[in-house]
Amino acid sequence: MAIVNVSDQSFSNEVEGQGTVVVDFWAPWCGPCKMLAPILDELSTELGDDVKIAKLNVDENPETASRFGVMSIPTLIFFKDGQPVDKVVGLNSKESLKNIVAKHQ
Repeated sequence: MAIVNVSDQSFSNEVEGQGTVVVDFWAPWCGPCKMLAPILDELSTELGDDVKIAKLNVDENPETASRFGVMSIPTLIFFKDGQPVDKVVGLNSKESLKNIVAKHQ
């Protein structure tokens, strides 16, 4: 499944539904966020339609970031059937992220 960009307005429709969704809270100026992007691309390819990956630019969408208490980026929040079930802050390996996803499927 392709990675989707979400905003404050589209967050509810894209994330808070059925299934597993990983939301990447990021900003264009963030170095670790840039390093995480190719890892998420690989994860998206490997997991296919099992998991949706969404990216939310915190500079353009501060309401959603504030709602989920995002204080540092990159922050990944894992949602299962619309509810946040896990959260990691900072750069993580693809294997680490795969393990978190597997824990919630």
